[in-house]
Amino acid sequence: MAGKYYDELQVGMKIAHRLSRTITEADNVFFNALTMNTQPLHLDEEFARKTQFGRRIVNGILTMGLVVGITVSDLTEGTIVANLGYERVVHPNPLFHGDTVTVETEVVEMRESKSRPDCGIVTLKHTGRNQEGVVVIEVTRSALFLKKPTE
Repeated sequence: MAGKYYDELQVGMKIAHRLSRTITEADNVFFNALTMNTQPLHLDEEFARKTQFGRRIVNGILTMGLVVGITVSDLTEGTIVANLGYERVVHPNPLFHGDTVTVETEVVEMRESKSRPDCGIVTLKHTGRNQEGVVVIEVTRSALFLKKPTE
């Protein structure tokens, strides 16, 4: 498995994820069309030009999905049962078309599952940055991780 088991994690551990992704205009427009989001700040260049951002910004839900997705191959691929919740999502700065997102994850809390002895609950904080190192999103979520199988 590419992901990490509960037993392989510890509070305070930081993972700089190896993947990054440049977001395109097509990604943003397509995502908004799929989710039926008609917000002109994401779709209408003339409207967005008159805002404090001066241009269209990437949909925040797309940004969150991208940041969580970037973490999968290093962290959760094949080693979680489910995401349990997203406790906090903050967008301190916008993401724009053409920006490249990188992600770092910190393990902030861990506990054994009371109902599933083969699992543990891990709280993770994902920080997404653009190519200039500016934080564009912080996501805190909890997931039910499998424990490493005994051989």
